[in-house]
Amino acid sequence: MAASLPGATAAENAANPSQGRAVIFDALSGPKSSPFGGRTLAWDSDNHPVYTADATNLSSGALATGIGFGSPPIFGLTAPASIQAAGFSDDYIPGITKPGLTAATDSTLVYIGGGRCNAPTEGPGSDGVAVPNPYDESMVAICMAGNGGSRDGGTTPFTGFPVKTVTATGTVANGADVETGYANRSGVSITTGQSVFGSSATPNADVT
Repeated sequence: MAASLPGATAAENAANPSQGRAVIFDALSGPKSSPFGGRTLAWDSDNHPVYTADATNLSSGALATGIGFGSPPIFGLTAPASIQAAGFSDDYIPGITKPGLTAATDSTLVYIGGGRCNAPTEGPGSDGVAVPNPYDESMVAICMAGNGGSRDGGTTPFTGFPVKTVTATGTVANGADVETGYANRSGVSITTGQSVFGSSATPNADVT
C-alpha cells in the first residue's frame, strides 16, 4: 500500500505527495506501484491469494517506525562526534550500510532471506525448495518523503528517494542540499556541525 504522508490530502497521496512532516518508509511498499504497494487482495477458486495492482489503495506504505530512524532528529553539535553519540555514523545509508560502514551486496540487510525466493521446483524428482533470490541492494535503501520531498521518483514501477546522514558546513535551509545531492528535509534550517538524514535527489534503482 503506497505510503500516505500525514500532511497530504487523499488526492495528493494518490498522486505523489510531498506535504507535511518527513516520514521514512519501506522501499518496496511505500512508493506508488511498488512491488508490495497499492494492491488489492482477492482469492481464486482454489483459495489462492491473487493480488491486483490498485494505486488508490493507500495506507502506511510500511512506514518505518520504532527502529531509530526519522527526520528530525537533528544531530549536533559537533559532528561527527554528535552522530556517534546518537548511535549513528556519518554518511550512513539506512538499508545499505552495515555497522562496519561497508555496503551490503544484496537486500538481506533489510529483509530476512532477502525478501524474495524463486518459485519452488515441482514434479517427480524435484526437492520443492524455494531458493532465495534477494533484491539488489540499490533497490532497497530506506526512503523518505515530506517537508517538500516527493514520495516517488524513477520510472514505473516508481521508486523512492533514499537517505544518508549528512553534516552541514554552513547554514542550510529546509529543502537545500546539506551535501551535494542530499537535501535537508528536517523542516527547519540547520547550522554548521549539525547533521540530518539527508534526502537523496536520486531515487533507488528500478525494482526488477
